[in-house]
Amino acid sequence: MRPSAERSGRALWRQVLLPFLLSLFRGALPDQIRYSIPEELAKNSVVGNLAKDLGLSVRDLSARKLRVTAEKEYFIVNPESGDLLVSDRIDREQICGKKPLCILDFDTVAENPLNIFHVSVIVQDINDNTPLFKQSKIDLKIGESTKPGKTFPLDPALDLDAGPNSLQRYNLNENEHFDLTEKQTPDGRKYPELILKHSLDREEQNFHHLVLTAVDGGDPPQSGTTQIQIQVTDANDNPPVFSQDVYRVSLQEGVPPGFLVLQLTATDQDEGVNAEIIYSFHNVDEQVERFFNLDRRTGEITTKDDFDFEIASSYTLTIEAKDPGDLAAHCSVQVEILDENDCAPEVIVASIFTPLPEDSPPGTVIALIKTRDRDSGENGEVYCQILGKAEFILKSYSKNYYKLVTDRTLDREEIPEYNVTIMATDRGKQPLSSSISITLRLADVNDNAPVFHQASYVVHVAENNPPGAAIAQVSASDPDLGPNGHISYSILASDLEPRALSSYVSVSAQSGVVFAQRAFDHEQLRAFELTLQARDHGSPALSTNVSLRVLVGDRNDNAPRVLYPALGPDGSALFDTVPRAAQPGYLVTKVVAVDADSGHNAWLSYHVLQASEPGLFSVGLRTGEVRTARALGDRDAARQRLLVAVRDGGQPALSATATLLLVFADSLQEALPDLSDHSEPTDPQAELQFYLVVALALISVLFLLAVILAVALQLRHSSSPAAWGCFQPGVCVKSGPVVPPNYSEGTLPYSYNLCVASQSAKAEFNFLSVTPEMAPPQDLLCEDAYWVPSSNHGDAGVPFASGTILKQAPPNTDWRFSQAQRPGTSGSQNGDETGTWPNNQFDTEMLQAMILASASEAADGSSTLGGSAGTMGLSARYGPQFTLQHVPDYRQNVYIPGSNATLTNAAGKRDGKAPAGGNGNKKKSGKKEKK
Repeated sequence: MRPSAERSGRALWRQVLLPFLLSLFRGALPDQIRYSIPEELAKNSVVGNLAKDLGLSVRDLSARKLRVTAEKEYFIVNPESGDLLVSDRIDREQICGKKPLCILDFDTVAENPLNIFHVSVIVQDINDNTPLFKQSKIDLKIGESTKPGKTFPLDPALDLDAGPNSLQRYNLNENEHFDLTEKQTPDGRKYPELILKHSLDREEQNFHHLVLTAVDGGDPPQSGTTQIQIQVTDANDNPPVFSQDVYRVSLQEGVPPGFLVLQLTATDQDEGVNAEIIYSFHNVDEQVERFFNLDRRTGEITTKDDFDFEIASSYTLTIEAKDPGDLAAHCSVQVEILDENDCAPEVIVASIFTPLPEDSPPGTVIALIKTRDRDSGENGEVYCQILGKAEFILKSYSKNYYKLVTDRTLDREEIPEYNVTIMATDRGKQPLSSSISITLRLADVNDNAPVFHQASYVVHVAENNPPGAAIAQVSASDPDLGPNGHISYSILASDLEPRALSSYVSVSAQSGVVFAQRAFDHEQLRAFELTLQARDHGSPALSTNVSLRVLVGDRNDNAPRVLYPALGPDGSALFDTVPRAAQPGYLVTKVVAVDADSGHNAWLSYHVLQASEPGLFSVGLRTGEVRTARALGDRDAARQRLLVAVRDGGQPALSATATLLLVFADSLQEALPDLSDHSEPTDPQAELQFYLVVALALISVLFLLAVILAVALQLRHSSSPAAWGCFQPGVCVKSGPVVPPNYSEGTLPYSYNLCVASQSAKAEFNFLSVTPEMAPPQDLLCEDAYWVPSSNHGDAGVPFASGTILKQAPPNTDWRFSQAQRPGTSGSQNGDETGTWPNNQFDTEMLQAMILASASEAADGSSTLGGSAGTMGLSARYGPQFTLQHVPDYRQNVYIPGSNATLTNAAGKRDGKAPAGGNGNKKKSGKKEKK
């Protein structure tokens, strides 16, 4: 019973020592959170409140994302309570084997901010394993000559538990020949030995049956048994003997299978059959038989499988040498496995923060990297590096942890995604390495304003466009994503009136198409400018402005407007006198017209549409000057009608017409009879008959005149002078013609002083200089009506009807242009008939101003017969008092090509010759009433 008491004392000593060792272990790990749990806990069992032990608030757990990171996760963290829970089966024997102290080390990671905590869980053994023998029956042969005290080692029982729950003692049933003792191997395992107490006598009893029981220290204890059968044999006096009790061998873990570890040799002093030795493994576990092979005859120990230092660094082999008499010797072989650098480092991504905002500052943590190498020493020391990617760097964080951080500002528009390769290398003599690739996506930030594809836009739009038509499109791009890159367009400002802007243009917010809300008129609006804005939908939104200039192009939508000749205020037609002695090229008059259009659409040309005498007059193609083409013949009628068409240069061309009444006479008295009758144009046959009748009537009249003249001469000699009193100056003329100068269309009105007695029944009349107060308007001869100017939007070849008859004021002798007021280029250069444009903008503006000033003043009816400064009166119309007041500005769109010829107040000044009579050549056509 003494051995049993000693075993109980040793077990008690271990129970007292183990807590003391645990306390020392805890003191060695001051920076770790430590827990102690029994093995085989149910899943979701609570180990402890990790959040509380780490000093974390339960409310912050979801944001901190507390979690366990380990090679095999036996535990998880409850995200709501912070409890550390069991997530998988924990078998201490499977995890730690026979280690007396089983500890599970793992790390917990908390984010925002990043922290790593080291946790250790001590797994306490429970008595869940029964001691078991390898064999249910043990056969021994013992010679009868064996002396008492001889020991016989027996195979131990195996108990996977550790500590007090492991195998504690062996018990042998009561017998008189054998006793039991316990021995311990160098690695701490217990095995029983059978001791012979009394000598055996084969002849008395050749077999002995014993029961061996193995008992653990659990509560309640568990046990296992095996049967021992002992056969008593004849004497074999000398057992085998090994040269040494313990052999030590070192092996590299990379040796191949079949490598010779050691060859054992045992000697036996017996001879013959009793000296034959058989070698075998004795008291070894399964791992030894897996990795080593023993030759039963030679004693050679060879490798059987590849070694792995990371699994086991040493092995203990117990070898038994037995002779045929079952005498045996035992020795121990200690095999040490030397580490080789055969394990490449591992790179584990513990945490990754993706997508990362592109505006993250340098130093932002992207990922948490963990490294591990199963080798030992320098072979297990690992360092990390980034392959390429200068945008990132690695920083050592804690033990084998690294932080991957940004080294500079990132731009998603430049590189939206990065593949970062991290390589870990150990420090072995032949270093091994491994790598891992991390994909980092960048999240978009609204850091790019929209950019227009052009710095500014200019668009040309023809006038009279349809309302609602698209006239332009602006386009901008934004490299941002989603709402940050979605662009809306709007009109920010304009040089138009703010109230009128919406009625002119609009812009599509989605497409940037600019629409015309109305039809544009080039004559009213030449150009306008918009400021458009492109704005993204980011927060805050970014915008860019661009200018859009809209140029309204001209269309030929305005017909020429004849300013001269015009109708008089009373509706009568104007007429011009031409001296009978006028030479070819004599300047008769000038047709003046304007066109509100621009460019070629306002380039006017003048054409003779109808003429009483074709070929008698010519019209300047660009100047509108009417000149005699040849000298007047005897057969040419004294009264001529000329229809002039004015066409613009548009496509199609628009035109207007002007009717000129021309009378060939050397004096006004000579021209008046031609105004008495208003004959319509006739065909040549009717005109021939008319001439015959006129010739017959003329002969009759001449005959009557000769008779009357003879009678008059006779009466003159016989009668008193009082009979001729009526023909004295100022007797029969009661009034002079006064016409209010209302020139709504003309710019070259001629002024005359004309007196015709309307009440006299005689044919004789005198020219008097009469003041306006002396002549009542009702006595004027102003009833004649002729062709008047009209406008036509068709081609110039279409006949034109007469318009309203206007009245013309009496002529004035002074209607000369000054040198600075002459039409043409500054009034100094001669024009041509080739249709050239004015060479000087100032010349054109002066001509336009003179033309339009006349029209403006004539329209308000404010001029008088005498004329005054600042008006367009009769005598002062083209005098030195001429001004540019009230002149509309047609400088932008009126072109009047023409010559630079100037008009004078007498026929002699126009052609260099003195006319036959009269001070002017502008008259008013009318019928002379006879009473």
